[in-house]
Amino acid sequence: MSLPRAPFHASYVLPIAAATPQLRALTGYLKRLGRVMEDVIVVDGSPGEVFDAHARAWSGAVRHIRPAYRTTNGKVGGVMTGVRAARHEHVIVADDDVRYRRAQLARMLALLHTHEVVRPQNIFRPLPWHARWDTARSLLNRLAGGDWPGTLGVRRSILLDAGGYSGDVLFENLEMVRTVRAAGGREAVPLDLFVERRPPPARHFLSQRVRQAYDEWARPARFAAQLALLPGGLLLSLVGGPFALGAAAAGSVAVAELGRRKAGGRTAFAPSSAFWAPVWLAERAVTSWMALGTGLFLGGVRYRTTRLRHAATPRARLEQKVQTALENQRLETSGTSAA
Repeated sequence: MSLPRAPFHASYVLPIAAATPQLRALTGYLKRLGRVMEDVIVVDGSPGEVFDAHARAWSGAVRHIRPAYRTTNGKVGGVMTGVRAARHEHVIVADDDVRYRRAQLARMLALLHTHEVVRPQNIFRPLPWHARWDTARSLLNRLAGGDWPGTLGVRRSILLDAGGYSGDVLFENLEMVRTVRAAGGREAVPLDLFVERRPPPARHFLSQRVRQAYDEWARPARFAAQLALLPGGLLLSLVGGPFALGAAAAGSVAVAELGRRKAGGRTAFAPSSAFWAPVWLAERAVTSWMALGTGLFLGGVRYRTTRLRHAATPRARLEQKVQTALENQRLETSGTSAA
């Protein structure tokens, strides 16, 4: 009989803020995580009764704590609470819809030995229609620097030395990665590391269309290209008619299929996924202009009870902020050593 494998000497941080108890969705997963990871932290910003229900169900398997910081983007306050509370240098941060298996955790932690931040590839399981729609975005992103998942791996020390990352921006995963890189960290984007994610309800998916388009304010060149989709499509229709539009749609399917085939993606993405590329591009052609208007005339995109103006901190300002934090950290360390 084989002996049970020891848990990983690493921390797992799950920030959550739920209106109703998430016992059925999360309890089994958290208990499995508690057997695989030495330190599992749920940072719970849920209302009192929901927090208490979670505490009763989870406290035996994980550390269940309140957020210690308030940020405009509440997820960031939860993440930084968990990172500061983590008992290990290597930390995996994941949304409540992410579902790791042991082999994927092992790969993430191995990459954290050689990199300061790791960005894997999420795949939706199961695959309702709207998950297939959003998968097309992932396939295209695989050809353009990698997708943005609901989970990252990060070294605790570099994030803390950098002063954490901003909680006043919408695209918080990009903000964390840019912060780590500004501090001199190396990023790994393993396109063949597939981590499952549960799709949201269709209604929630639809409500996120403009908000996801607004993220691209953080990447002006990409935002400009997406804004060009609508006038470009109208011009193509006027000049070439339906045939030209059909050819462009077929071309987008071919490009998405290249993304599906890259880095072993055929084992993870359904063959039909690429056919949703024209649908996603048509959506982004419209929602990019809505995101532009939201930023120019409404002061930002709605996030819970407020609006967030900035998708991410401009690079130059972020680098200056991080270098200042690192210098303060060095001065504090040298002062402590001298004393």
